[in-house]
Amino acid sequence: MIRTKIIAGNWKMNNDFQASIELAEEINTKLKNKDLEHKRIIIAPNFTCLQTLAASKNLNHLEFASQNIHQEISGAYTGEVSAEMVKSIGVNTTIIGHSERKKYFNESAPILKQKVERAIENNLEVIFCFGELLEDRKSKKYFQIIEDQIRSSLFHLNHEYWNKIILAYEPVWAIGTGETASPDQAQEVHKFVRDLIESRYENEVADQLSILYGGSCKPDNAEEIFNSLDVDGGLIGGASLNADDFVKIIDAL
Repeated sequence: MIRTKIIAGNWKMNNDFQASIELAEEINTKLKNKDLEHKRIIIAPNFTCLQTLAASKNLNHLEFASQNIHQEISGAYTGEVSAEMVKSIGVNTTIIGHSERKKYFNESAPILKQKVERAIENNLEVIFCFGELLEDRKSKKYFQIIEDQIRSSLFHLNHEYWNKIILAYEPVWAIGTGETASPDQAQEVHKFVRDLIESRYENEVADQLSILYGGSCKPDNAEEIFNSLDVDGGLIGGASLNADDFVKIIDAL
């Protein structure tokens, strides 16, 4: 089976409206003559420009995702955005569980489970983030930590909903630090997770599942990481804010 290769750019809280449009247009232009067969390029901009970008007819090589959704359907949650709202503007994908959401906004496993449920109810695809802290890796507990994160937020799903799930491995110790997991470390975790999915669901679910690497991936290390058997692309942070760097990462896939 040929798994879909995915490069997703998480722009986080960067770029105002005009800068976001210009960056998306620049990336799209640079992709014009690229071979993108079996590849998906997804951008997650801030909410202020998400609808405009998603509705653009000119950004034909790009898909768009929200960086987050709220776990409730609706209600008195000032400043929050629901899954239904995201879906209503023509966006079909959302990131859930990014390490920064866990760290700064105290998103727990039960909250992430609810968010996954809201996404699935609204036919949103989920890029679900998981990964260990530095102390978890040093103490050799990272396999158990990762298994707990996936079991607690995703293993309630029936197998037919896994075609809406993309996983993104974030070694938290490698995010924004300049540190990167080695290709062997990335492959080790990706293979562990694929085997974990296979143990809960059938072979087909595990085989078709795209698992992305998301820890300080850059043009100079992307190809080596992507050559790993179970790494199907990347969730790119800082490097996605530079069109040249982002396209070089896409080329490495």
